[in-house]
Amino acid sequence: MHYILRVLAAGDIRTVCHHRLNLLEQKFNLHLMVNADRELLAQKAAPHRDFYNVRKVDTHVHHSACMNQKHLLRFIKSKLKKEPDEVVIFRDGTYLTLKEVFESLDLTGYDLNVDLLDVHADKSTFHRFDKFNLKYNPCGQSRLREIFLKQDNLIQGRFLAELTKEVFADLEASKYQMAEYRISIYGRKKSEWDQMASWIVNNELYSENVVWLIQIPRIYNVYREMGTINSFQNLLDNIFLPLFEVTVDPSSHPQLHVFLEQVVGLDLVDDESKPERRPTKHMPTPEQWTNVFNPAYAYYVYYCYANLYTLNKLRDSKGMTTIKLRPHCGEAGDIDHLAAAFLTSHNIAHGVNLKKSPVLQYLYYLAQIGLAMSPLSNNSLFIDYHRNPFPTFFLRGLNVSLSTDDPLQIHLTKEPLVEEYSVAASLWKLSSCDLCEIARNSVYQSGFSHRLKSHWIGRNYYKRGPDGNDIHQTNVPHIRIEFRHNIWKDEMELIHFGNVKLPEETDR
Repeated sequence: MHYILRVLAAGDIRTVCHHRLNLLEQKFNLHLMVNADRELLAQKAAPHRDFYNVRKVDTHVHHSACMNQKHLLRFIKSKLKKEPDEVVIFRDGTYLTLKEVFESLDLTGYDLNVDLLDVHADKSTFHRFDKFNLKYNPCGQSRLREIFLKQDNLIQGRFLAELTKEVFADLEASKYQMAEYRISIYGRKKSEWDQMASWIVNNELYSENVVWLIQIPRIYNVYREMGTINSFQNLLDNIFLPLFEVTVDPSSHPQLHVFLEQVVGLDLVDDESKPERRPTKHMPTPEQWTNVFNPAYAYYVYYCYANLYTLNKLRDSKGMTTIKLRPHCGEAGDIDHLAAAFLTSHNIAHGVNLKKSPVLQYLYYLAQIGLAMSPLSNNSLFIDYHRNPFPTFFLRGLNVSLSTDDPLQIHLTKEPLVEEYSVAASLWKLSSCDLCEIARNSVYQSGFSHRLKSHWIGRNYYKRGPDGNDIHQTNVPHIRIEFRHNIWKDEMELIHFGNVKLPEETDR
């Protein structure tokens, strides 16, 4: 990584990459001037398909915020009306029913409204990740979050499971929208995996429209100060040892074995804007990391990648599904986060800081590393919508998709992903072809199975160029795909001085 950081700082390389990126952008603008009408005619000639009925995947969305605020409000009111006497929480030595909880808050079902719920991001959350996280507490009460948005509570997460099934039903009713929900494993103890798997399996939380990613909060320092763990190695053991055990012997954790068939990725989450110590070549090993300081982002990424690499080799040898590293990266913080992710990750969430480094941006383009970008979420936290680099990245040919991140805090409608596309299309003047290309990218980036991808975007989807495109499934004209492929191929040949053999297939 230090070599890459030295490359990023080289003036000549920065100049070349800046010029190549600008040239990519101008080439696409020229392509539109010449071929936009031909693309539109090709779309009109494709029967049945349009933007509304091409598959699109929400490639970055947190499970605890997967519903909109009106949906959560309606669900809370329903439970308060139908199950007021359900014992839901243990506080201060007393078991409380749902009705008693609301009485202690001096609230009734009639009082509740969206404004009182106060889960929507506003001006106060801009550059305040701490305030944004507080928006996960309905009515500002952590006990309501524990009751309705947690799975490890007194009622074994029954309310959250029912709410999740309602969200699944909405996705299935839409038919053409899918989601990859992120759910947390903290690494405090090894039993977390079995608790999570038990909740998923016992509540039958399965849908062909949904797969799961595991998100690991980067808060080792919190657990170390609490005395929950003694070293960074404890954290890694709690996260990865159960996965190795169930891979070697599925009968050791039968429910976890079933759950892992739906898990496609591992994510790392936390506020990237927090200052951190820059990684060095002489950092202590995980066993030696016993101090109370949080390791650098690159330290987390490297050891998660190393463990995942070994785990995936083992799972692949046994014919099991594998898990890709897809961390949050580049939303804020230092450029070295993006450098570390470039070396280790399959996709990343956000990536807006690539606009600060033409070299890394060009590398991400060449490698076609997926960027699951969330402009509306960024608008509430770190970067105004009109300054978001998404349209520039798209013009230049980076592998970008649109995602919702946190519908509970950000979106207003029942279809947050379509809302995300709608705002982007209006403000950035994206055409139908552009939207369908972004939707196609989202399926490529996703962790859904080869069988489903073949059904959704064509049986040859893994082939590069127009051979891998089926306009009758994607509604993306061959002329657009051929342009993107030829330009990428030209850049790869330029980098390798023409001496390169490019793979004809992408990663399935």
